[in-house]
Amino acid sequence: MLSVVPGPVATVGTLMMCDFGVAPSPLLVEPLGVFANDLPAANILNIIPIVNIPPFVLCESPMNPEVIALTVAALGVPTPAPCLPIVVDPWVAPSTVLIDGMPVLTEGAFCECLWGGTIDLIGPSPASNVEVE
Repeated sequence: MLSVVPGPVATVGTLMMCDFGVAPSPLLVEPLGVFANDLPAANILNIIPIVNIPPFVLCESPMNPEVIALTVAALGVPTPAPCLPIVVDPWVAPSTVLIDGMPVLTEGAFCECLWGGTIDLIGPSPASNVEVE
């Protein structure tokens, strides 16, 4: 049975942004069999650092140990550090359509970084209103 996913589906290349990062990063999704407009579609478990969520260049979170160390070394001047997003909980996604038993990522999904940042899908998504088996 096919389900129509309302709204843009997150696929490989959909842009994300962390509110403590300094630049957007593209979502990375391995081609495991579910595609939207010929691109691998993501589900809520696509949270692995580097594999799914690349760095957002620099991190400015005061909770990041690297930022803390660099700020101390700079005598208290807030100093960003290289970003390594650490996500431990799945994406929060508004979709009820499942991919491999997990909700598909769509517009409006977000996840939380261990360093206190919220990572949002900012799009644009190259796929919308697709059918998923």
